[in-house]
Amino acid sequence: VQRNQTRMDPPKCVNPVAPRGRGSAGGGHRASEPPFCDTVGAKTISPVVFRDGEVMEPAKGRSFSPIAPGRQLAITAAADLTEQEPEMTDLAAVPAADHENPLVGTLLHNGVYRIVMQRPERMNALSREMMAALAAELTAAAENPEIRVILLGAEGKVFCAGHDLKELTAARAEADRGRGTYEKIMRQCSDLMQQIVRHPKPVIAVVTGVATAAGCQLVASCDLALATDTATFCTPGVNIGLFCSTPMVALSRNVAPKHAMEMLLTGESIDASTAKAFGLINRVVPRDYLEQVVQKYAETIASKSSHTLKVGKEAFYRQLDMPLSDAYDHAANVMVENMLARDAEEGIDAFLQKRDPAWTDS
Repeated sequence: VQRNQTRMDPPKCVNPVAPRGRGSAGGGHRASEPPFCDTVGAKTISPVVFRDGEVMEPAKGRSFSPIAPGRQLAITAAADLTEQEPEMTDLAAVPAADHENPLVGTLLHNGVYRIVMQRPERMNALSREMMAALAAELTAAAENPEIRVILLGAEGKVFCAGHDLKELTAARAEADRGRGTYEKIMRQCSDLMQQIVRHPKPVIAVVTGVATAAGCQLVASCDLALATDTATFCTPGVNIGLFCSTPMVALSRNVAPKHAMEMLLTGESIDASTAKAFGLINRVVPRDYLEQVVQKYAETIASKSSHTLKVGKEAFYRQLDMPLSDAYDHAANVMVENMLARDAEEGIDAFLQKRDPAWTDS
């Protein structure tokens, strides 16, 4: 598969996300304002409304379809929904990402970098090659200032089926019955998950199918996760005599202990609504509205100072395992340093002056 790395002109938005509210330091959208812009391209559409983390239906007569990597769909009335080829401009390789990754496709658009696993015939399993490809893309993205948010998705009906069982089974023929290979694979997988957590930029999983075993671990390792209403999640290792011990690490840091143990001990699948109730994912989105929601969700985050996002993400994960007093001490020190940053000074000035901030990402 040839690596797809193109940039599309951003869709015009005549009613963008409103500036943060002026009534308090926390700001926020006013009740009458949608959380995302209500136009795409030249077509006016009804805003998608979130209620309790789930997407409600827009006005009748409109349809939306997901954008495949490297393609753009025109959003029109339901009667004449058509797929149109956007103007594509070949870009020079993204800095530090000039390697070839045949297993993944990438797309940079408006600060949002999509990494799409493209091995549906193998259910996007985390083979050693796939993990290496994902790690390479994440490393490149960390060093590219144009990338502000990362979306991690997959082609096909399966988001990720976890480890490649054929690859694991083949190693049993080795003299040590595979021990050395298994140690390398588990370490490689653990390193990949920690790379996501420690990444300086937010990583959002976009799940449109089945996420099982280490695939579920991949979702749990991301900072945020959006899923279609048909997505399912499970840690089924117990069914084949191989407890999902490494997926357990990420899972237990996202959901309540009894919810985690329910998934680990039964090996049964849960639907997207249950995954949201458990705390594994953030939002459940009807498939037809996925692209609209995902892009605007990511662009909302991408509009913030990348320096502030990096500081906040790092502080969040560091304080999680600290005792309460230590966590407050650490967070207080982070806020002092953050307050001295240029973007904090600019952001506060912009808030007080009722204007949009001009971030320098420093």
